[in-house]
Amino acid sequence: MLNIQNIVHQYERADQVALNDINLTIGAGEIFGLLGPNGAGKTTLLSLLASILRVQQGAILLDGIALQMANKQQPRRIAIVPQQYAFYPMLTCYENLAFFAGVCALGKHATTRIDYCINFAQLQHVLKKPAEHLSGGLKRRLNLAIGLIGDPDYLLLDEPTVGIDPQSRSFILDATRELKASGKTVIYSSHYMEEIEYLCDRIAIIDHGQVICEGELSTLLKRSAATVQVTFSQAPAELIRARLTQEFNLAPLTPALYTGSITDPADLSHLLEKLQQLGLIVQSLQYGHQSLESLFMQFTQRSLRD
Repeated sequence: MLNIQNIVHQYERADQVALNDINLTIGAGEIFGLLGPNGAGKTTLLSLLASILRVQQGAILLDGIALQMANKQQPRRIAIVPQQYAFYPMLTCYENLAFFAGVCALGKHATTRIDYCINFAQLQHVLKKPAEHLSGGLKRRLNLAIGLIGDPDYLLLDEPTVGIDPQSRSFILDATRELKASGKTVIYSSHYMEEIEYLCDRIAIIDHGQVICEGELSTLLKRSAATVQVTFSQAPAELIRARLTQEFNLAPLTPALYTGSITDPADLSHLLEKLQQLGLIVQSLQYGHQSLESLFMQFTQRSLRD
């Protein structure tokens, strides 16, 4: 179990803290999602968990032991797959895996572990190809294989599907589920809501360095308002746009398309009446199911896409 207690982190020469009093508990064997926009603090938190950054304030405990001490007692329990490619581009896939097996000091277990990672990431057909010549999807799979080489108990995935095709994205998502089925704990960071909803048992939504809500995904969705999308016949004027945001919590997705959340379906008629009073012509209105988007908007009064 990972316990994150009162973590505060500020980068040198930064005016604001990157993380502000983060408290989370991540249980063994679950997929825990970190959802938030770019710059929210997700990567900073993962870097602290991976011991890439030093804990400045607060504590991180692994099974009740301070992370630094736990790493000394039993290294390689936590590994990170960063958003950036973490391999040597001039080396082949196999050479990269062999190199990182050496870094992990796997000794006589290296060959067995390399073979497992090759099969898991389905890299058999590109083992002799330099990593720099791989497609984006295969580079992500090599990144994942390298993260698994030390057989960690906790795997941190930081935006693992950014910039890849749908087929490769599907592979990464299915592989993440397979990791959970094998008993590993996965901490999955993304700004893609559909990935978090598909994968995660519990989530934390992070914004501006703070956890704004946390809990079981199913419970949070039950508490969230439903999404409403309003399409106007033309883009509202600037003053009207400000009122839509301030008075109705409607955020623009396009100049004429706005999204928000409504707790009570009976409020729809009231919303339409108010929009008409503003002189707006509603072309269409869609009332959707409860979603992470509406949950995010409830707490931040803005869209995750902003």
